[in-house]
Amino acid sequence: MGTNLFLMFFVGVVAGFIGSILGLGGGIVVTPVLTSLFGVPIHLAIGASLVAVLATSASATHAFLATDLVNLRVASFLEVFTTSGALLGAVLVGYIRPQLLFYLFAALLLFQGWQMWRQIRAVSTATAIIGADPDRHRFGQRLGLMGTYINRETGHTIPYVLERIPIGASLMFGAGMASGLLGIGSGTFKVLAMDGVMRIPLKVATATSTLMMGVTALASAVVYFLQGQIQPSLAGPIAGGVLLGAWLGAKLVPNLPVKVIRLAFIPVVGIMAAQLICQGLQGG
Repeated sequence: MGTNLFLMFFVGVVAGFIGSILGLGGGIVVTPVLTSLFGVPIHLAIGASLVAVLATSASATHAFLATDLVNLRVASFLEVFTTSGALLGAVLVGYIRPQLLFYLFAALLLFQGWQMWRQIRAVSTATAIIGADPDRHRFGQRLGLMGTYINRETGHTIPYVLERIPIGASLMFGAGMASGLLGIGSGTFKVLAMDGVMRIPLKVATATSTLMMGVTALASAVVYFLQGQIQPSLAGPIAGGVLLGAWLGAKLVPNLPVKVIRLAFIPVVGIMAAQLICQGLQGG
């Protein structure tokens, strides 16, 4: 048992470290590891994963708030949609067969790996500077959903305003449902929605997503706790490791080669997805 506790703590450290660097919640690592390596039933793994997401968000956000990257107003507005989706997802999970959850999570892992590969090959689209078409960000200006951040590489101050808010809000609702169903922070969908659709600079999107993940996961975690699907003996050591890993990741992120980390993480994602598909085919 002691060995398992140490291994779970180590899993938490790795999940928190990767989660804080990539703007994920760490749940995308915790759930497949618990089910594949420790044989934990997927609903209990999801419950522990939600606790890990909370720990990642709390630890990394504490470090990010010392910068100008977290936009609290944007986070508060978009969290209305993600929390609503998370509550619905957490309620629906009791009516979905475990095998389907394995397949859903495997698909999400493959999607994450594909997005990482795209990010490596493409230049970020998050230029979000107020441009020549005022109609695209007029709604965002009226709601005060704007901000600035300093590009540390150039020293320039870059302004941004949310665009295409209805589409982005719909994606946020879907991200919340993924969090409730799969026990993850759904940071991938949030970052993609903010960066690619609403045109928030990528670094701001990542930091703001880290804050939002904790609120979204809390909504789902309450439902899982009431259903008895969060075991302190399982979630405790993982959460402790996540706190340490997320703090280290948030502190080191300015100096780490993210491209190398993503390249290393892609094959891990593929292996975990294959394991989950095999478990689903075997009946969970």
